[in-house]
Amino acid sequence: MDWRTRLLKPDPRARRDYTSLATPVFRGSTVVFENAAAVNDHWNQSENGYSYGLYGTPTTLELAARMAELEQAHFSFVVPGGQAAIALVYFAYCTAGSHALVPHSAYGPNKEMAEGLMAGLGVEVEPYDPMIGAGIGDLIRDNTALIWTESPGSVTMEVQDIPAIVAAAHARGVAVALDNTYAAGVLFDAFAHGVDVSMQALTKYVGGHSDILLGTVSVRDEASFEKLGPVYRQLGLAVSPDDCSLALRGLQTLALRLDYLETATLEVARWLEGCPHVDKVLHPALPSCPGHDHWKRDFTGSASVFSFTFKDSLSAKQVENFLDNLAIFRIGLSDEVGELGMVLAFRVPCRPTNDLDDFCQRAPVTYGQGVLAERPVEALLGHAEGDDDVHVVTIASLGGVLERRRDPIALGGVVLDEVRNTEHATAGHLHQVEAGGLVHAHPVAQLIEDVLDLLVLVLRALPRVDVRDVHDRLLRRIQDLQ
Repeated sequence: MDWRTRLLKPDPRARRDYTSLATPVFRGSTVVFENAAAVNDHWNQSENGYSYGLYGTPTTLELAARMAELEQAHFSFVVPGGQAAIALVYFAYCTAGSHALVPHSAYGPNKEMAEGLMAGLGVEVEPYDPMIGAGIGDLIRDNTALIWTESPGSVTMEVQDIPAIVAAAHARGVAVALDNTYAAGVLFDAFAHGVDVSMQALTKYVGGHSDILLGTVSVRDEASFEKLGPVYRQLGLAVSPDDCSLALRGLQTLALRLDYLETATLEVARWLEGCPHVDKVLHPALPSCPGHDHWKRDFTGSASVFSFTFKDSLSAKQVENFLDNLAIFRIGLSDEVGELGMVLAFRVPCRPTNDLDDFCQRAPVTYGQGVLAERPVEALLGHAEGDDDVHVVTIASLGGVLERRRDPIALGGVVLDEVRNTEHATAGHLHQVEAGGLVHAHPVAQLIEDVLDLLVLVLRALPRVDVRDVHDRLLRRIQDLQ
């Protein structure tokens, strides 16, 4: 045989009985069959044998099996990332003419897909209040095919009443999907609470080191498995066996990391509760978080992402100063929640809206670094200067969210201009705009007190200001509102 031909012979030469604690990294596209009769092209390689690398190598299937075991699922599909997992669920359950429900607090790209790709395919995705609980039954239609849940929610951290939602959905024959990324599939038992499909981004806790992009979609039973499987094949959701190997390694330290992250994060959250400039801390394990009682009932622990809001006495510029003076947390996109701290800054609209596209628009607005606790918060904030759009800042790992809402026609989150021309206006009240289109009324008297408090701060910062001129301007402003 010519030496060139010998190079082409794929038969292994080394012994194949090597056993290691580490799962080998199997790379390959083409699968070699023993004979023609053995050839198959089925996506379910766990039962039908290997057919093609697109459906996974032994490394991929090992990760899938371990994730299914961890989540006590019937089966887990490994996909290229969290967004791919969301897409797989949508495409498996929704077709043209279908109706789906997604909470206002869901992951932004989920809502982008709802308003973009799914709407273009004739699927109506309706947003709902994450705290609706059993009341979701009133939103279910004859063509409702899927209800999304995410608990805690992204940024606003609401903990949903998943059992109540599941009961209402199953009574009407509707499937329930859960984004279980926050719980890493272990802090909340999705299938014990009746969820049909649970997905998560392994990029976050399972990976844990900001160097892989993976996701899983885990199913409760054979019916869900058969519903997702063909779509999984048709979408060609191949994953890197090298990334799967890193995820398998991440599983070995997941318990240690989650335990430490919970302890460290709660310490920071409780410290923030005592900070004079912090208005509210939204951590599922603290009573101040919406749905805290659901967390106590249903979860076995908390993870490392939470939110907090500054008081309205601070300007958006001061919030940016706070970020720019941090030293441990870095700024970047992805909301990583592994070993490395990260800070994200976003702008979102500051107007009443139930429009998913409006609510989920996010664009980076600031970059910087420095330390959260080594200096007083006052030293990090700096002096108040200008304001511009709404600011929502996320600190992941030990951090959470610094949330700030302002624009040129808003003061302290209260709309000052044109409020009387909106359908939300009522006599003697102004209205605070919250994320997701919620509007809260505030008595004018309370607004005046807030304005006076702010004026005192301004006078302290600018001792040369003409007090009489400020007084006259304030009176004119109040008269305009009457």
